[in-house]
Amino acid sequence: MFESLLQELLHPEPTAHLYANTDFTQLNWFEMQWVNWYLWIDNPILATGLMSFVLHEIVYFGRCIPWIIVDAIPYFNRWKLQPGKVPSPKDQWECTKLVLLTHFTVEIPQIWLFHPMAEALGMQTWQVPFPNWKTMAVQVAIFFVLEDFWHYFAHKSLHYGPLYKRIHKIHHKYSAPFGLAAEYAHPLEVLILGVGVIGGPMLYCFLTGEMHIATVYLWISVKLFQTIDAHSGYDFPWSLRHILPFWGGADYHDFHHMSFINNYASCFRWLDYLLGTDDKFRAYKARVAAVSAKDRQAVEQQILDDTEKEGLRAQKEAEDAGIAAAWNSSSKREVPAQ
Repeated sequence: MFESLLQELLHPEPTAHLYANTDFTQLNWFEMQWVNWYLWIDNPILATGLMSFVLHEIVYFGRCIPWIIVDAIPYFNRWKLQPGKVPSPKDQWECTKLVLLTHFTVEIPQIWLFHPMAEALGMQTWQVPFPNWKTMAVQVAIFFVLEDFWHYFAHKSLHYGPLYKRIHKIHHKYSAPFGLAAEYAHPLEVLILGVGVIGGPMLYCFLTGEMHIATVYLWISVKLFQTIDAHSGYDFPWSLRHILPFWGGADYHDFHHMSFINNYASCFRWLDYLLGTDDKFRAYKARVAAVSAKDRQAVEQQILDDTEKEGLRAQKEAEDAGIAAAWNSSSKREVPAQ
């Protein structure tokens, strides 16, 4: 596979030949730019790889910038879920450095391998025209459900002692997350959870034979928006979870970073509800709703403080379990006879 990939990369088929039978008069503006990009690069693998990486960086940091600005304006603290924990410039810079390191060391190889893997499954890459918007919308909705299912069980597994200590602990550095921290994670975690993002389109393509990479780009862009917003630390009156009750949102995931053992799902609330892993979150909401409006803020803050303390205890228990597992594993090894 790697030899054929190298050959295709070094000696690609002329891109102009790929469009020999294309009627350019039937293409819209976006589709023409797509064609021009592949013609300009004149190497399908290189064109797809560059576009995938640049798109990811533009969408990720482009979505993070508004949240950085919001964090710098005190007016927005009224909607901050943990108003006493606004990230400092140092926090944001430390976070950015690890995120960039991950992007350039972990994600680039995946991006370059995606094109040949996608085409092997029958996915369209350089081809035009694109699918219609209804087809793309249905496919993206399916990917949301598949990713949420994968993320729930993979994420919950990462809270198991040894896996938490060695992998997931990095992501839980911030008990009050912020936008840039969405991909602040161990490289293995990026790979594990990334399977849910890319696996859905690949599985769909394998089963149906119908998929265009433009739909995958749309899906990844929307998914990045969702992930960054879930880590933003803000819950506005116009946030999506107020419109779609089953949507996770920032208040849902923010609570996970405090409580440590609740709300494992990525996008939706139903898996946590069905499997009973949102009990603390629902109890917290019920207690806040039961008090009068004038006492609500103080009571809410007290509950959050108590929840964070419980979360720290649970986090330490997971770490201790990881240490104990490592110790038990090493103690079982036989010492060679002298």
